Amino acid sequence: MQQLQHAQKPTTVPLGRLRVAWRTAHEPVAGVSRRIRLVAYAVPLAVLPSSIWRLPAAFGDGRGLGERMYVVFLSVLSEVFAFAAIGLIARWGEVFPRWIPFLRDRRVPRRVAVLLATIGAASLTLLFTLLFVVSEIRGTTVRGGALPADHPSRVGGWETAWFYLCYAPLTLWGPLLGVLTVAYGKRRSAAERAPATA
Repeated sequence: MQQLQHAQKPTTVPLGRLRVAWRTAHEPVAGVSRRIRLVAYAVPLAVLPSSIWRLPAAFGDGRGLGERMYVVFLSVLSEVFAFAAIGLIARWGEVFPRWIPFLRDRRVPRRVAVLLATIGAASLTLLFTLLFVVSEIRGTTVRGGALPADHPSRVGGWETAWFYLCYAPLTLWGPLLGVLTVAYGKRRSAAERAPATA
């Protein structure tokens, strides 16, 4: 019986730590409404389908190792940037985490965070919302060139439906980040004014 208990302990400790880390990374700070929390959690979910859609293309025929690594890296990087939106509702978006050297436990400058998030929201809205929609309507690439006949949005059937199903949510990334940025700026401004008025 004692051997069974010892065998179970190593698996519960890492899961417990993982659960605590996960909760810490996602837990919103005081003052975040349920609606804004849902918007923050929606950002990584909006990016996920396009990231998954890209992965089979990485392992298709005729692609070199460098190109395959690039596609996988792009998918992972997209999710990392999308997850950063959670920082606009979580503690690590207001106080630097302990694992960051020289900055640990210091306040994240509100203006810097708002500026970076605003640039990100504007860039993502321009790239994925406006340019993507306009290029699909015109039948061109984002750069303005003609789409090849074998492009997923042009081949028809299930491939085209799957392409749009995976890429349509990506158009929400910029606008959702914009909503989070405004809410973050207002919340942090109110919190910084509160001690002065108290």
